[in-house]
Amino acid sequence: MFGAGLEIKSPEQILLMREAGLVVADALAAVRDAVRPGITTADLDQVAADLIRSRGATPSFLGYGVPPFPATICASVNDAVVHGIPGPQVLAEGDVVSIDCGAIVDGWHGDAAITVAVGALPDEVTELMRVTEEALWQGLAAARIGGRVGDISHAVEHYVHGEGPYGIVEDYTGHGIGTEMHLPPDVPNYGRPGRGPRLKRGLALAVEPMITLGRKETAVADDDWTVVTTDGSIAAHFEHTFALSDDGVWVLTAHDGGRAALERLGAPYGGPE
Repeated sequence: MFGAGLEIKSPEQILLMREAGLVVADALAAVRDAVRPGITTADLDQVAADLIRSRGATPSFLGYGVPPFPATICASVNDAVVHGIPGPQVLAEGDVVSIDCGAIVDGWHGDAAITVAVGALPDEVTELMRVTEEALWQGLAAARIGGRVGDISHAVEHYVHGEGPYGIVEDYTGHGIGTEMHLPPDVPNYGRPGRGPRLKRGLALAVEPMITLGRKETAVADDDWTVVTTDGSIAAHFEHTFALSDDGVWVLTAHDGGRAALERLGAPYGGPE
């Protein structure tokens, strides 16, 4: 069902999205456990592909777009922000790799991303990862029925700018999600509160801050997919899919539904008890 151009899900449809979200959560956990110096990004892609297929789900990314994306995950290393194509690249001590993953269950999508350290990192990169992940939770905690998409965007931006001179990528945004991986509305990581589409019960969104140690500008590499920082600065990326219920936010791609982080931030948890 669509309202004001937004796909509004029934409780039963949200439950199917939760199934897809848990497949994504498990795939990301498996990939995180596999990250180590000496492994290739293609190896990580195989870990995710095997996990998703073993659950009877379908990878969202494989074959998506033009040109068709050739892998199950996006694996973006160091100055690659998003959409990195897995391949023979070998991870080394001190790298960071952002893993974006999507899965489909009975036609319904889940989408999430994490950034993982490969061994020890400089303090400023560790802090970048912390800020990016916390900005995600600040955005999720700002979502309320009757609020606006801009409330989420502003919460992300306000938190990041309060933590230091980071770059907030503007060319790529979060998005609606459900019967397709990308649906209206866009969910930018910057903006004014009280603006944008109204948040409604049954709406599902993917929130995904992309933050850099340098400037916000990006470019697309010669493979027509990988997005890199134009100044070569390191980037981090975290993402969750959530739905809104009468009770609050339910993070469909978090194993605990987001309860712990939302309660820490004083935000209502909207999932089952």
